Amino acid sequence: MAVSPAVTTLCENSNDVFLDAAKLLLTYADNILRYPNEEKYRSIRIGNPTFSTKLLPIKGAVECLFEMGFEEAETHLVFPKSASVEQLKLIRESIAAERDQRLRGGPPVQPAAETTVASASASASASTTASAPESSAAASSQPFTPPPPQPSSLENSMSFFVTLQSNFQHVMLYESPELQQKARNAIPHQQLSSAAEHKLNKAKTADPGCKLGIEDFLVLELLRWFKQDFFSWVDCLPCSRCGGPTQNASSLSPTTDDLRWGAQRVENHYCQSCRLSTRFPRYNNPEKLLETRRGRCGEWANCFTMCCRALGLEARYIWDSTDHVWTEIYSVSQRRWLHCDSCENVCDKPLLYEVGWGKKLAYVLAFSKDQVVDVTWRYSCKHPEVLLRRTRVQEAWLLHTISGLNASRQQSLSPDRKKELTERLLVELVEFISPKKPKPGELGGRNSGSLAWRIARGETRGANTGPSTEAAGYVFTPTEKEKNDRLLHVRYSATKDQYCRVSNDSELIQSWDQCVWRKESVFRKVENDWQMVYIARTEGSSVGRISWKFDFAPAGLKIKSVSVMASSQTFHSGKVCWHLQAGQITTEFSGDGKMQSFQSLSGSSEFTVVAELRGGEGETSWQHSQLFRQSLKQTEESSFEILIHLDDA
Repeated sequence: MAVSPAVTTLCENSNDVFLDAAKLLLTYADNILRYPNEEKYRSIRIGNPTFSTKLLPIKGAVECLFEMGFEEAETHLVFPKSASVEQLKLIRESIAAERDQRLRGGPPVQPAAETTVASASASASASTTASAPESSAAASSQPFTPPPPQPSSLENSMSFFVTLQSNFQHVMLYESPELQQKARNAIPHQQLSSAAEHKLNKAKTADPGCKLGIEDFLVLELLRWFKQDFFSWVDCLPCSRCGGPTQNASSLSPTTDDLRWGAQRVENHYCQSCRLSTRFPRYNNPEKLLETRRGRCGEWANCFTMCCRALGLEARYIWDSTDHVWTEIYSVSQRRWLHCDSCENVCDKPLLYEVGWGKKLAYVLAFSKDQVVDVTWRYSCKHPEVLLRRTRVQEAWLLHTISGLNASRQQSLSPDRKKELTERLLVELVEFISPKKPKPGELGGRNSGSLAWRIARGETRGANTGPSTEAAGYVFTPTEKEKNDRLLHVRYSATKDQYCRVSNDSELIQSWDQCVWRKESVFRKVENDWQMVYIARTEGSSVGRISWKFDFAPAGLKIKSVSVMASSQTFHSGKVCWHLQAGQITTEFSGDGKMQSFQSLSGSSEFTVVAELRGGEGETSWQHSQLFRQSLKQTEESSFEILIHLDDA
């Protein structure tokens, strides 16, 4: 009979090992079938000694449980009521047939080279897990047994192994053709592709040697759309009766429908005014998230990775042991993996978490349909410190485990695909050897989530950055074209979140903070309900500052004249102060949206534009002073513009 990939793997164990594991697996299955309404038979405690010694180390055993329909909870494996009993029977019968054959003394059943399970779980169950390069000798012919951990780390190893299995199993959902089509129906694919192609053409016009491809720009467009137009962040839901604020008071029991969509946890968002509880199920199924379009980082990364796969981008789901998740996209043109965080709308800023948020990283793992990779070193510039924190499992155990799991996952891949994955991994390993230095966009604290939530997680600002010590950022210096033209002209659109360097063949630079010299307690706010966007103070801060710096001394030029247009808006007692700084000279100006000229800077070789946000009233005081407030429909208007005429020094 046809068997599942997990049963195929289980059969590779020696006779005694197989029979012991099969006996336990059949017991778990039979208990559920005999007592379908008994909750105690539908869960397995990860710390159970029988599970840890007789199933966890056995190749294919835990995978069989996942293929039966078990799912990972915090401390248990759970067989939800929504799981398919027919699928459970199918895996049980496959194991029983092999066991009976071996007990009769006949040769073990030889599984077909390519076998399938019921269509209900075909896409989700062709999995194991992996992370390092494929082992040299044919790992598929060698039974995979993780090296036994030390007794003190046994439960940690079990928990880690289940995490690997669960994530690796989960990413197979993204490969469902039906689900990918549902995602494509929700994505304005043509619009995003046209915008990406337009920006690619502009980039190639500005730089004929540009090596970027269409997918690089498509990723940026997808990130922007996902954050601005599609998904929304949830701290606490508004009361479903009165619309007022709620507090996350406790947990509620998940319903059958919640469990069907992977919501093991349901938050109780309680309204103090009308004493109503609003339920917030933490859905883990990307199909459901395409409908709800809301959540925190788990939901964001889950749904965004699904959208990437739907558009044909090679994507992998990134799990961080310090409680964050995001996405990586493979750039064919750049031949490397790009960090993408949909919550923050950032791309290729891997040091954001360690340097910007102050995270103490230990394990960062990438999960895709083909393999698992330990990518911790991409996200750290402090490798010795990270090594000291990697104490949860033994390094040899982790390396051996993910290597074996990768080999198992890749059994059905073509030789060419295996070679491609190996070559990519070698490129990654070379990248990991030398820690990178932080880029300007990686220095800020977290923007997504409420202030209380970010403070509780310690992600408001990097450990070594603060108002007075924040590292220097971007400096505008003239390009060759701008030197020859004696002109530097820059515009920023808050709606597009994009700088246009008009004087340099309309070069485009994405994201408001990419051209910022310094920033303190400010972020870009998108109000999807009001269809407005602006830069404001972070919640709870009394003052916010942002500046842009221009330096012409390296080019041997000086300023002839400067014209600035800046727009700002205040409410209640909010204040915005704009000024230009050049040496000891400070010149104030208004942010009324009109172009203003400044001859006083003539002869200077550098200057800085500074905006300071203060004041306001009540809990929303941070919203009462705003820069660049603009309707999301005003795609052609600039909200900040600087025009500088230059002369020889």
